[in-house]
Amino acid sequence: MSDPTPPYRQGRHASPDVPGGTPAPARPAGPRAAAPPAGVRPREEAPRPGAAQRPSGPRPTTPDDDRSTGPLVRPAGSTVAGAALRSGDPADPERPAHPSAPLPDLPPRPAGTWSRLQRRADGAPDDDATVARPVGAVPGVPGGPHDDDTGAQPLDPHARDDRARDDRARDDRAWDDEDSTGGLEVLGTAGTEEPRRPRRRSRRDQGDLDGGSGDRSSGGARRPRRRRSPLAVVLSLAVLAGLVAGIVLGGKALIGLVNPPDEDYTGQGSGSVEVRIAEGDTLSDIARTLQTQGVIASVGPFVDAAETQPAATGIQPGVYAMRAQMSGQAALDLLLDPATRQVTRVTIPEGFTVRAVLERLAEDTGRPLADFEAAAADPAALGLPAYAGGQLEGFLFPATYEFTPDDTPADVLREMVGQFTATAARLQLEQRAAAAGRSPYDVVTVASMVQSETRLDDERRDVAQVVYNRLDRGIALGIDATIAYGLGKNGNDLTVTDLQTDDPYNTRTRPGLPPTPISNPGEASLEAALAPTTGDLLYYVLESADGRHFFTADYGQFQAARERCAAAGLGCGG
Repeated sequence: MSDPTPPYRQGRHASPDVPGGTPAPARPAGPRAAAPPAGVRPREEAPRPGAAQRPSGPRPTTPDDDRSTGPLVRPAGSTVAGAALRSGDPADPERPAHPSAPLPDLPPRPAGTWSRLQRRADGAPDDDATVARPVGAVPGVPGGPHDDDTGAQPLDPHARDDRARDDRARDDRAWDDEDSTGGLEVLGTAGTEEPRRPRRRSRRDQGDLDGGSGDRSSGGARRPRRRRSPLAVVLSLAVLAGLVAGIVLGGKALIGLVNPPDEDYTGQGSGSVEVRIAEGDTLSDIARTLQTQGVIASVGPFVDAAETQPAATGIQPGVYAMRAQMSGQAALDLLLDPATRQVTRVTIPEGFTVRAVLERLAEDTGRPLADFEAAAADPAALGLPAYAGGQLEGFLFPATYEFTPDDTPADVLREMVGQFTATAARLQLEQRAAAAGRSPYDVVTVASMVQSETRLDDERRDVAQVVYNRLDRGIALGIDATIAYGLGKNGNDLTVTDLQTDDPYNTRTRPGLPPTPISNPGEASLEAALAPTTGDLLYYVLESADGRHFFTADYGQFQAARERCAAAGLGCGG
């Protein structure tokens, strides 16, 4: 149990030496709140609006507190009217003792000590606002004044509602602490706050915590949960499945109405339709071209068929011989057939001159030779490298090409020049020529002579060594292929007079390289001109019908080899 609650106090204090005090009237004590059980924190009460806060714990003492006061004892049965002062004289024997009077066993307060309720001798005089006055009785409130509840009823000691009892007890204590003293601390008393007992939940609060569950009836009993029938569950699932199926089927039907499927022909088609596919066309572009020309009915079926065949991405540009009103799959199959593509394949051998190349192109494509000659006369439009100096000879790379009916002569020549540029870049022709102290153009010229002098790849590097050694020593090259090129003849048709002709391409009579390349070399000859063998070779002579040569650095061996060549009738009469 907790310590007894201090007696209720009423009215403002007055010292025995100062008139004006009022004894506290009696007030019936209400039911006391029990102390909280161990481990339970007392509930803190919120302060009443406008009331002064009373500090908890003992009040600190000062040197001025030279006298002690005993506990305040409420006079039994006293009322506001009965406790009123009969006179203001402190010596009046009928004046009741003030609850805050000094204890009888203690000495009186020393003279000259100031009391809070006395007028000070010095300074500004006190007035009615600074001196405590008796508090009058509040009519209609039994047991004592109550500031804000004039219609309060007597406390019910048998109240069952814990919340109501706690509220009344809290009001009583607040009334004692605040209203009766006006917020002034009683001198000489140690104020302690009694722990509050936690309020128990009522059944209504417990119902709130239960969340108002529907499982309880109005009487608080839990209603039994109804169990669903398995048949009802099955029927519910069947209905749900039917709804989902209806939505899906209905959605598909609606999509079909809004976006009907693409039309498609059936069969392999008939007739003949020439279709041109451009460079960079996608499958959709091809499909639109086929639809525009009446080969297929719509784009969708063709694209759907193409997406299932990886080879469809390899359809080449060109002209295709198709048929009208083909299914998408049939049109795709025909495009993937190489025989359908209308192309002209032209093979340009290594060592062909520009003149020979133009004649071969005109012959294989069926176009006039004059058209190709006109295109060759404008080398600036053909994409020649800068070091070519506008010279087409040597830069029409020998290879096999495919040309469509739509390709112009300029397109054909441009493609051949582009192939040379790609090969030169792969060989790093410009960089390697510079490292060897030669110009790229001279390298192409040497490669063209190597290409004309031998048809065996394993001899090309030796021929290039002979050419560079003779150039370095200032010896005339003596290559008859340059003379034949300058005269426009075949090498086997040269005469003794031709060999003595004074011509810029006559390397027998003039030292150094010819003015231009004399043919269009292949990759092997270009590589040989970039990387010749090393040694002192200065001569070579044909020694067999298969085109193989005899190489030597000795002039006597060279003369003996020439005699053997002439005896064999290999054309070494010169």
